[in-house]
Amino acid sequence: MLDNFTPSQVEEAVGIVRSARARGRQIEVEVSGGVELDTISGYAIDGVDFISIGALTHSAPALPVSMEVERS
Repeated sequence: MLDNFTPSQVEEAVGIVRSARARGRQIEVEVSGGVELDTISGYAIDGVDFISIGALTHSAPALPVSMEVERS
């Protein structure tokens, strides 16, 4: 997980991961932290497998849910 990396730092880290992948290592790369909808394209780098955007959950409206359990 590359958390709070800049796009250039992500490119550098992905280069290191590529070397490990070339030697047969199975490594998945996730970018998170500081990624916004308007900056996501800068993180869409070949070799990045996942990009997490907190706004998708932080800005979601709340849904009131309750569960009642009856004992018999």
